[in-house]
Amino acid sequence: MWLFIAFLAVPLIEITLFIQIGGAIGLGWTLVTVVVTAIVGTWLVRNQGILALGQLKSSFSDLKDPTEPLVHGAMILFSGALLLTPGFFTDAVGFLLLIPAFRTAVFKAIRSRINVQTFDSRGPSPSRPAPDGDIIDGEYSEVSPNYDKIKRPSGWTDH
Repeated sequence: MWLFIAFLAVPLIEITLFIQIGGAIGLGWTLVTVVVTAIVGTWLVRNQGILALGQLKSSFSDLKDPTEPLVHGAMILFSGALLLTPGFFTDAVGFLLLIPAFRTAVFKAIRSRINVQTFDSRGPSPSRPAPDGDIIDGEYSEVSPNYDKIKRPSGWTDH
């Protein structure tokens, strides 16, 4: 239901703003403003995206939780789509999403509403002892490849 309301409200807001702003500053300046915000927005999205990608790479290399850089990257991508969409309301929301403090506030608001569960695939350590009763004992033997059988190419590749 909320998505339907958003798809209905956003175009109505954009049309209203185009009429009001176009009446105040004129059609030419309205079109110039829309084009300039798209160009400036593209440049800002590119720079912010490069920074977010660097933060994501460093979180992976430092083995930190990459959730926040991923969410920042997604918000930057979404802001790029909003800034390329003609309109004053979408541009305002797009520029807001390019402000790191605003993105952090949105991330914290989203994170407070989501239950996050973690999974750890690293084995037991002194800080995480192995649970009792889950030890499986087993034997293994190394199997060497059989070099006696020479594999020939199939008839399909033999010319």
